[in-house]
This record gives sequence, structure tokens and C-alpha cells, in this order.
Amino acid sequence: MEREPMRIREGYLVKKGSMFNTWKPMWVVLLEDGIEFYKRKADNSPKGMIPLKGSSIHSPCQDFGKRMFVFKLTVAKQQDHFFQAAYLEERDAWVRDIKKAIHRIDGGQRFSRKSTRKSIRLPETINLSALYLSMKDPEKGIKELKLEKDKRVFNHCFTGTCVIDWLVSSSSVRNRREGLLLASSLLSEGYLQPAGDTSKAAAEGLSDSPFLDLSDAYYYFPDSGFFCEGYSSDDDVVLKEEFRGTIVKQGCLLKQGHRRKNWKVRKFILRDDPAYLHYYDPAGGEEPLGAIHLRGCVVTAVEDMPDTKKHDDDNILFEIITANEIHYYLQAASSTERTEWIKAIQSVARTGK
Repeated sequence: MEREPMRIREGYLVKKGSMFNTWKPMWVVLLEDGIEFYKRKADNSPKGMIPLKGSSIHSPCQDFGKRMFVFKLTVAKQQDHFFQAAYLEERDAWVRDIKKAIHRIDGGQRFSRKSTRKSIRLPETINLSALYLSMKDPEKGIKELKLEKDKRVFNHCFTGTCVIDWLVSSSSVRNRREGLLLASSLLSEGYLQPAGDTSKAAAEGLSDSPFLDLSDAYYYFPDSGFFCEGYSSDDDVVLKEEFRGTIVKQGCLLKQGHRRKNWKVRKFILRDDPAYLHYYDPAGGEEPLGAIHLRGCVVTAVEDMPDTKKHDDDNILFEIITANEIHYYLQAASSTERTEWIKAIQSVARTGK
């Protein structure tokens, strides 16, 4: 039976069209022998596949002066493919893994970095997709609850202890230690998502295990109805649903208008649930002027605005491309602030609703 190629890295990148000078967000999957790209993460079949055997990668790529953090992949047939990452570290990580994969396949070797399945020694017979469906079974699966912690209410979620209890009781694992390893794999592969500071910190590597067998570590299914509510200072009024999440980042940015292409200062507030970036009149006012839906978006730095007059000689611009391909251009006050906004938006786009 032929072994399925290992997934080395995956995530959203901006990809240049092969025929026209259009840049669109794509869910990109790096395999041992090629790169698949999808229009959306949830799609079952890729839009295309780039073979790695005989390919070469070039970074930094200066072919597009207005776009930063671009790398070029040239295949054996001398066709060029261009991808844009959000920031320097992300681009370098993609380039490093692609170079390694090319070197391995050209040398007839398997990719040497341990996969999640290998690193936690999961038996090959374990099917994470099937296990996930069993966990979500309305009758026999893990029960979704409403849990309270630190003046916040987490809806449609469950504790780490509940996950391990279920894995043991369903005979998916022999003991809690094996359950912790299997749950960590489910978390790494995106079948579980962390909810709350405790579980998020562990998932980001601030604990000995990415998954926690604790009653105060909360998790949820990514396609469930999870949302978090925060209480006001008097503890008896729940915030409006559209503003229920915790503020991840806020501050003033320059925003380009869609119609007149003029630039105005707006106050932006980024919340982790739902995944929206709301913007306001900086002079005051509680009602937002608008919102950018971030779920499934791609965000990346740009050097200059396409087809428009530069706003300033020291542009610190970045671009948000939403899942339905609406482009928003924003300007930060410094390159450091731009990177902070990009990373914060990326985080919310992955986990917010």
C-alpha cells in the first residue's frame, strides 16, 4: 500500500496567478514531493499541484518591487511560481522547509523532520479524521458545555480533562498518558482548538505539553458554535454579541477608502471572537464605522499601493485580503507596529469565528 505523502507545512499565502498579474490568497500545503494549493482551507480538492523534483527556490525575490516577503519556486519545466508571506520569519520558514524537501526528494530520501504522528509515536492505524467525527457524535461524543472562568463565559466548549476521559472510556487509548499524546496530535492537526489563556499558552509552547489534561484548560471543535462572552465591570451585563470577544489589539491606523481611495485615520479594535476588525472615528463614537471579516483572510506587508498615489514617503503598509477577496489597505506608524498588527490579525483569523 502506497504511503501518503507527509504534510510538512501548511497555511495561507498570497499566490500570483499563472497567466495574469493577480495575487490571491491560497491555502498552501507543502508535501514531501510537491506543493498543493487550495482556494480555501476547507476544500477537498486542490486548485493545482507543483512538483518539487528538480525545482529550485529563490528568496528574497525582487521581481515585484511593491510586494514584500515574496519567494519564487522554479519547477523543472522552467515555470515560475510566486508566493508572498506575511512577514520575514514566515517567509524564511517556508523557504527553509521547501529547500529541505527539494534536497531530500532529489537525493531519493524522505523528509527527515519528524511529523506530528511520528513525534508522538501514534500507531499508523489511528485515523484522526474518523476519531474527530466520533468525538463530535451527538449521542456518544464529547459533550459541549457552557463554562465560566475569569469573568468570561465559554460557549460550546469542553475541558482538557473531558477529552482525556472520553479517549480512555472509548478505548481509543490505554491510559491518560497515551490520551495526552493523542489529544496533542488532534490539537496540532487542527481538530481541536484552544479556548482561554491557559490552553492557548500551552498550545503556543509555553508548557511541557501542547495539550493540557486539566479541568480549567478549555478547548472546542473548530466547526462548532463556539463563542466567548465577557462580563462588564458590574458582572451582570453580558457584552453585545457582536463585541463579545477579548480585545487582542487596538490602536490608530491609516485606512484607504474603497471608493475615493483617500486615506483617513481610524481607530481599530481587534477582538478574538468573532473574527472581525472593527474601525471607528478616532474623535469618538461607540458605534463602528465598519468591520473587516478576518476568518480565512490573508494579511501581508506591501511596499506601495498599486495604481494609486503614494500616501507618504515612508509607507508602512499592509494588506488584508478577505475570504471573498476584498482588499483592504492599512498603514501603521512603524515597521514594528505593522508586524505586530499582522501577527495579531493572523492569530485571530485562524481561531476566531
